[in-house]
Amino acid sequence: MRIVFMGTPDFALPALKNLCRNHEVCCVYTQAPKEAGRGNKLTKSPVHLFAEENGIEVRTPKTLRNAEVQEQIRALKADVAVVAAYGLIIPKPVLEAFPLGCLNIHASLLPRWRGAAPIQRSIECGDTQSGVTIMQIAEGLDTGDMLLSQSLPITLQTTGGSLHDELAALGADLILQVLNNLPNIKPQHQDEALTCYAAKIEKSECRLDFSLPAVVLERKIRAFNPYPATFFEYNGERFKVLRAACVPCSDVSCAQGKIIEGQKNLIIACGENSALQILEIQRQGKKLMPIAELLRGMSFDKGTLLSLGIQL
Repeated sequence: MRIVFMGTPDFALPALKNLCRNHEVCCVYTQAPKEAGRGNKLTKSPVHLFAEENGIEVRTPKTLRNAEVQEQIRALKADVAVVAAYGLIIPKPVLEAFPLGCLNIHASLLPRWRGAAPIQRSIECGDTQSGVTIMQIAEGLDTGDMLLSQSLPITLQTTGGSLHDELAALGADLILQVLNNLPNIKPQHQDEALTCYAAKIEKSECRLDFSLPAVVLERKIRAFNPYPATFFEYNGERFKVLRAACVPCSDVSCAQGKIIEGQKNLIIACGENSALQILEIQRQGKKLMPIAELLRGMSFDKGTLLSLGIQL
């Protein structure tokens, strides 16, 4: 099958590699190189780099709404487009350029989570499962018919990073199953009543708000691990938190955000008479480490009141 692949980040790579092993990927569309790192050096996307290394033509238009770009897509005479975290809106003329349509590898069990951050939002919300849905792209946001889906459990050990990798691998398998059985698959409409919107993560959400219950904060910490990562500030210094646990609050009258213990452990009072024990932490400019390692070189003053989610 002749395929145009549209994708950008690491999540899309397993699918692209699988397609290259089993079909003809005639062209790759990806986001244009962006400034990143020290010196703001222009950096190509993971998909871009892989395609170049494997001799696949790469195109990086800023938009697919341009008539010339659309004609270039039609000229490829591909059977189908496979999309995975591409990052650009795909307009109707592009959807109609492929006899078999455009198939999207979506990182949730539709219609549960539509939008930009389904992986993080599913963990943050306390879902017990996630998964991948292969869907036929329509003009709306993640509204197309579902072709195949498969679930994965979300456990107390699941992080945004670990779920990302699991779903990327699962998506790579499912897209092949769909392409190999496309004539026999009966599309299913999504139930609009069951949809949730997975909004893009804002920087202001990353500051830990200790007025919330510890169970809510623990889920957020896992959801935002490793990126964009939650944090709190102490004595003007920012500390990223990558892992934590909910523990009993020994003093039910303790103010929210107050450091209950800061020498042998780091325990912070939270909302609803709960407490959060920090387990993995990253000091500014330092490596990620277990809290015990950090506390060998410094301590947090017991009784200090941390800020409660003040905007950046």
